[in-house]
Amino acid sequence: MSDRYLSFANSNAGRRLLGALGLPAPLRLERWRAGRVRPVDGALLIGGDGPLAAAANACLLRLTDQAFAAADGQFGLPRWSAEAGPKLKALVFDASAIASVEQLIALRDFFQPALKSLDQCPHVVILGRAPESLKDPLAASAQRALEGFSRSLGKELRRGGTVQLLYIGKGGEEQLEGALRFFLSPKSAYVSGQVVRLGAYSAQVADWTRPLAGQKALVTGASRGIGAAIAETLARDGAEVVLLDVPAAKAGLEALAARLGGRSLALDICAEDAAARLIEALPDGLDILVHNAGITRDKTLAKMSDELWSSVLNVNLRAPQVLTRALLDAGTLRDNGRVVLLASISGIAGNLGQTNYAVSKAGLIGLAQAWAPALGKRGISLNAVAPGFIETQMTAAIPFAIREAGRRMNSLGQGGLPQDVAETVAWLAQPGSGAMTGQVLRVCGQSLLGA
Repeated sequence: MSDRYLSFANSNAGRRLLGALGLPAPLRLERWRAGRVRPVDGALLIGGDGPLAAAANACLLRLTDQAFAAADGQFGLPRWSAEAGPKLKALVFDASAIASVEQLIALRDFFQPALKSLDQCPHVVILGRAPESLKDPLAASAQRALEGFSRSLGKELRRGGTVQLLYIGKGGEEQLEGALRFFLSPKSAYVSGQVVRLGAYSAQVADWTRPLAGQKALVTGASRGIGAAIAETLARDGAEVVLLDVPAAKAGLEALAARLGGRSLALDICAEDAAARLIEALPDGLDILVHNAGITRDKTLAKMSDELWSSVLNVNLRAPQVLTRALLDAGTLRDNGRVVLLASISGIAGNLGQTNYAVSKAGLIGLAQAWAPALGKRGISLNAVAPGFIETQMTAAIPFAIREAGRRMNSLGQGGLPQDVAETVAWLAQPGSGAMTGQVLRVCGQSLLGA
């Protein structure tokens, strides 16, 4: 469904009128397009004195053809200045060496001049060390302070900009390139204000143009909307896709599978024999499992029937639990696999009339956090993705006033697209993304709900 306010805000007349009235004018976000070569299409500025900057610098020229440093002679790069330098499309700041209150001023010193020279839809990544990994309480305090800074900066950027904080654990430097390729590119257009932890993981992406080549992926709820976008994106990145949906969606499912060169599987995931049938349909095993299937049956709790409650929990939470365990026990989901659970910001912030839905989505987040350590022994990562307001057939049916509120109540001032969720899932499915596990990544434009 089209966003008329966004379209008006990006017209010549709209910009003048909204500017005169002092109303917000969200910029239409840049998204990844086929044929693009480099993650960053423009100038990138790197700064900071910590060791992570050196690790980031090692891959910079694979990310952009215009890299600059904040200081003379740093990393052998030309120095950027606000007076003579180009507009900036990406910023990387290594804050991992900050260990005191006094040193936090380095954040202002780096970002203040750069903020006046940002291009449209810029992407910012701040690098740090997880506070819980530090023995010095003052250093841990300073590193925890980065979260407040990054989230506040995300709300100040405007112009379609995003900000992320990456806490890099010991050995996590080896997977920094994959994270930067995602968070500094339009693939993360609707991801902002996030705090991600990367640990050590040995697998590497062999070909960045097809990072999922040789992988087999199963996507549930794949016939339309977000599920279809996930299947398309995984196939674009080289995966062999198996698309699953309910028998009633068989025609659309088969058509999409044929277009993507994949396979379709019409199956009710809540059926008693669903696990056995799924294992039988995957004799060659599976590398990527995406639990996207989900339903809503909204009512306030006072009017919530047993059927409305149970149907949502069975589809959204119980089925992923049962099927994942069955695939693991049968050895169908191979070692070093990737499991992605589609949660929701409703599972984080709650939502009126959605106690059943919020319970199911919060349960998925809990599943990822609780199960990840055990699965990590097999090299399997398990993460949750929590979309915010995404433009789908489901949100198009929401009453106008509520729909408009959902679109505007985030730092980017607009709804996301199914592609935004799909790009996030595709990154989490990459071999090197095993460095991130047991976490929830919001795709919500830095929503004000549950922030």
